[in-house]
Amino acid sequence: MLLKIHRTPTGEVTAICDSELLGTILSEGAVQLDLQAHSGFYQGKKVDEREAISALRSSENVNLVGKRSLCAAKKAGVSTAGAIMVQGVPHLQIYRLP
Repeated sequence: MLLKIHRTPTGEVTAICDSELLGTILSEGAVQLDLQAHSGFYQGKKVDEREAISALRSSENVNLVGKRSLCAAKKAGVSTAGAIMVQGVPHLQIYRLP
């Protein structure tokens, strides 16, 4: 998995993507997840599940793509109920407004 933490004026966003998905474009109906054009958003440190869980436990805002990434989120106690599927790949965004 790839982990990148974005620091913004309103808080941090933890982005995690299953590494093999980076550079792909997933489309289903009107939904498109372009992991090629937006690869920089996810391309960060390569981490194992333990490191991903640790980062997710301290995150308020998350953007996750891939089965392993969402599995780590579940293990970190993050609700994945709002995930959507795009070409069989789960994607979840959780943003808490200040």
